[in-house]
Amino acid sequence: MSGVGLDLLEIERLEAALERRPSLAARLFTEAEREYAAARSRPGQHLAARFCAKEAVAKALALDAWSWQDIEVVSTPEGGPPRVVLHGALAGQGHVIDVSLTHSRGTAGAVAVVR
Repeated sequence: MSGVGLDLLEIERLEAALERRPSLAARLFTEAEREYAAARSRPGQHLAARFCAKEAVAKALALDAWSWQDIEVVSTPEGGPPRVVLHGALAGQGHVIDVSLTHSRGTAGAVAVVR
């Protein structure tokens, strides 16, 4: 194992920020991530978990500067675990990243492990 990252977020905090600034979602999340969340009963809950995953991945990789679009959380078919896909400057570096997402009514969280 070469890195671990953890992040937690109050879901209402993200929901309020997205309501105040609707363009924020396009800056933070890929189109596929936004579509996935939009198909759920409480989109903000799923976006918050993905936000945490991106932060956890950045911490696990010890990134100083990065683009939100360069870290994407992809859902797998048939309810398998989510995968992390790296784009842009982060792509092609050979990182294997495992991620685990969770959420309750009020809090979302994620853990990322770089192998």
